[in-house]
Amino acid sequence: MPSIDENARIAVIGGGKMGEAILGGWIASEKEPAAALGGANITVADPGVERRAYLSERYGVACVADASEIKAADVVLLAVKPQVLMGVLEGIAARPAFAGGEDGPLFVSIAAGMPTEKIEGALPVGARLVRVMPNTPLLVGAGASVVAGGARATRDDVELVRGLFACMGFAEVVDEGDIDAVCALSGGGPAYVAYMIEALRDAGAAQGLDAQLAETLALETVYGTCKLMRETGQAPADTRIAVCSPGGTTLAALSAMDEAGFAHVFDAGVSAAVRRSKELASC
Repeated sequence: MPSIDENARIAVIGGGKMGEAILGGWIASEKEPAAALGGANITVADPGVERRAYLSERYGVACVADASEIKAADVVLLAVKPQVLMGVLEGIAARPAFAGGEDGPLFVSIAAGMPTEKIEGALPVGARLVRVMPNTPLLVGAGASVVAGGARATRDDVELVRGLFACMGFAEVVDEGDIDAVCALSGGGPAYVAYMIEALRDAGAAQGLDAQLAETLALETVYGTCKLMRETGQAPADTRIAVCSPGGTTLAALSAMDEAGFAHVFDAGVSAAVRRSKELASC
């Protein structure tokens, strides 16, 4: 696996939730290749005064107000919203620190709905780009990410990025054509799961449970079920069936959920997210 050493210079453009999740995950990781990275390796560019102060204090990273202030970088993580990414790239394209070619930095984009071809068109000529679709559980080392290389990214570039994100959970290399679906499934997935926990909490509270107890039971049930499936290798269908007794309460619940369109809800949600991802790509 390609490695990154203790002298690596990492620029994180955008210090929002995902930027923080990634830099925090790298700093906390003891796995290669991120094990060499600490706060001293990372510079964050973010316009928010309070945000910069927070990131600097919590993670020990250097912070600047604008990416144009960054003097040198080996890896540049583009962690701004898709709607503002092109404007950010326009502002740094002519800066020496971001020059393209083999000696220039490796760019890493996590922007949903922004294909590598479009981003490469705004980067300096010859710039190498790898696209990643991560999710927020990266911050606790339980992320799910996929990685796709741009036109000029080498196999080593792609593997380095995959390795950096694998330090914070699961990471796999995919064809770029799969990323819209990944964005809709695992990218937004933490929100879907949290929404499900909210719904379970509210349903329990409606049956007379204390709301905090209902939330804790829902959270621990989701966590425990995932842990059971991961550690035993049990398939989702087998896990579901194992809980169901003939004529019992769980089957009654699942039947009612099916009648209410439970599976259709997730299909509709993921489909809507894919459509939105494609819309962002065409903006």
